[in-house]
Amino acid sequence: MTATKGLEGIVAASSSISSIIDGVLTYRGINIDELAEQASFEEVAYLLWHGKLPTKSELDGLIAQLGEYAEVPAEVIDGIRLYPKGSNSMAALRTAVSSLALFDGDAEDMSREANVRKAVKLQAKLPTVVAAFARIREGKEPIAPKKGVGIAHNFLYMLTGEEPAKVAVEAMDKALVLHADHELNASTFASRVTVATLSDIYSGVTSAIGALKGPLHGGANEAVMVMLDEIGSPANVESYIQKKLSNKEKIMGFGHRVYRNGDPRAKHLQAMSRQLGELKGNMNLYEMSIQIEELVTGQKGLKPNVDFYSASCYTMLGIPRDLFTPIFAISRVSGWTAHILEQYGDNRLIRPRAEYVGPVDQHYVPIAQRS
Repeated sequence: MTATKGLEGIVAASSSISSIIDGVLTYRGINIDELAEQASFEEVAYLLWHGKLPTKSELDGLIAQLGEYAEVPAEVIDGIRLYPKGSNSMAALRTAVSSLALFDGDAEDMSREANVRKAVKLQAKLPTVVAAFARIREGKEPIAPKKGVGIAHNFLYMLTGEEPAKVAVEAMDKALVLHADHELNASTFASRVTVATLSDIYSGVTSAIGALKGPLHGGANEAVMVMLDEIGSPANVESYIQKKLSNKEKIMGFGHRVYRNGDPRAKHLQAMSRQLGELKGNMNLYEMSIQIEELVTGQKGLKPNVDFYSASCYTMLGIPRDLFTPIFAISRVSGWTAHILEQYGDNRLIRPRAEYVGPVDQHYVPIAQRS
């Protein structure tokens, strides 16, 4: 046996949820461009879970369920109040999601019906948890979720306490659609490995959040915003990027392991960044991003990925940068739970082998003889 570093090029599962073929991303066979332009996030979540787009009555039913389940147990909110000041936002989310299982009577019910119900509960509660954490650390009281509005609207409302502008809701909704699933990425694989032991869905999602926390997976959009802050204005872009390129430093938000001709999601986020800049009357972040793209793509041939323009979009929505990755989780929990349901449906314990490269023919040496 020969190891493949990072499992690159290894097919580890069969799935009908999403695909990346010749640089084209699809959910259940539907091109991401169509979904980004036409579908709501709730439609996409239903599609991922059930393999088809919902009818009007099915969509209405899902939205009603999401509203019913969006409230988080008071004990979980009280737990968030006890988190140390300055807690990492993803560590906080990981802890809160794990604790949700303790207050769900369905937690150990492994039937398909119960697991679908738990998928909806998790999708409904994650935005509430993230918004509550954000407000509590600022000394503010959490805002209860509203019923009858979409997840994007509800999240922005719970975060700020104000009714969000239509353009802001549309931008957030599109971002959620674009991040909902991405084949067998690290966090999705982590969730499937966990539930392949027949552990519960909360354990699977907690594992996924732990994987997403890493800067090589979910944290890249935060790093992009750090870079934009360091640059400061469009006038500084060229000198900053040229210095990075000359020093052979990595520029966050460019390139992707599975896309050779560019991330198909990036163009939608670029358009959103422009629209939000126009809404706010401040095109600074958008103009910097465009200049960075022109320089990096022109000189290195690398194209922006989904993280690059999402950084400016979230910032213009008034979202603190350390919430960028938790927002990723709010969207991706739809894909994680879809993969978990698929894993349960045709399960086999995921147990790969390792290529041993250590010493051989060793023997036990009594402690008195060891040097």
